[in-house]
Amino acid sequence: MRTEVAIIGAGPAGLLLSHLLAGAGVHSVVLERHTRDHVEARIRAGVLEEPAARTLVAAGIGDRLKREGLRHEGIHLSFGGRRHRIDFAALTGGKAVTVYGQHEVIKDMIAARLAAGGEILFEAEAIGIEGCDGDASPLVRYRSGGVGHELRADFVAGCDGFHGISRAGLAPGRMQALERTYPFGWLGILAETPPVSDELIYARHGDGFALFSMRTPELSRLYVQCPPDDDLDAWPDGRVWAALRTRLGPDTDRPLVPGRVLQKGITQMRSFVVEPMRFGRLFLAGDAAHIVPPTGAKGMNLAVADINVLARALTAHYRDARDDLLETYSDTCLGRTWKVERFSWWMTSLLHKFPDAGPFDERLQRAELDYVTNSRAAATTLAENYVGLAYD
Repeated sequence: MRTEVAIIGAGPAGLLLSHLLAGAGVHSVVLERHTRDHVEARIRAGVLEEPAARTLVAAGIGDRLKREGLRHEGIHLSFGGRRHRIDFAALTGGKAVTVYGQHEVIKDMIAARLAAGGEILFEAEAIGIEGCDGDASPLVRYRSGGVGHELRADFVAGCDGFHGISRAGLAPGRMQALERTYPFGWLGILAETPPVSDELIYARHGDGFALFSMRTPELSRLYVQCPPDDDLDAWPDGRVWAALRTRLGPDTDRPLVPGRVLQKGITQMRSFVVEPMRFGRLFLAGDAAHIVPPTGAKGMNLAVADINVLARALTAHYRDARDDLLETYSDTCLGRTWKVERFSWWMTSLLHKFPDAGPFDERLQRAELDYVTNSRAAATTLAENYVGLAYD
């Protein structure tokens, strides 16, 4: 099989790239190792930056987002038993974020691609990438139905996440992986319980961090800090609700009501960046190239930002015979990535309990929280980064 752009992975990055390329008349094939049902059911991030939401709407895949997404013009930082609101709209000239689950974004993208005749091959697992460094067309080998297949393309976009195979296509010795692993994880639940607040609450407590967020007016997503290697069996539902009630504290709009837990899991917290994000005709995007701790709500948003750059670069190649944007793809994306990594690290450091922290460290953390919530300049820095830095 032959295409112009082979895309590995049907996550937000891969699907958005396919959609934007189709709008520019560039053909692509998306390979996804899981079933469609599995891809559409995966619960992931749920906060869209202002530029990311604008990108989806402009691409024609934001109708349901506009109808069902929850516009949030601020967040709350909770510490010392009190909430402090960061007013995004007032600090950023009216900007906001939109709460809309990643799995809903995926459903919208898949529906749009299939309706337009796009080629998404589900249960097609990429097993190798060859020939990316040179003038010849790269080859992606994949397995579907127990049979091996080949996909030849002009370019390959590796959008298959942190555990995908795309990074293996980078030349040994010509890439650098930079990583920080945090000494804690997040235990997260998706539960049928009404929101305790109309906006997200980030809570710093002596027992550890907690986060309240929502997906719909009836469905909440909640997290508590825990050891990274903790066992889920050590967290029965009753313990989770008790920890949330303690860490969120009494200063909420509505009381926390335990509901049916639909999903529960523990996520290790890490920061990760690979440099460069390009090797010849192979381009990495999204989680294949970088991971951020979820404290800053940036994972899906970084993927959209990468694709905004890559789609323009590939379009310029085919429409205008220009390769300057492809040449600068990695540098352009990494410039934004490191700003987002910094913000996500800062939010994580601001709100979590570190195992080796002493009284001096804890007082510094409290002083930082006091400063952020009492200084317009500091609050503006948080707000500008949270709603999303403008695309170049």
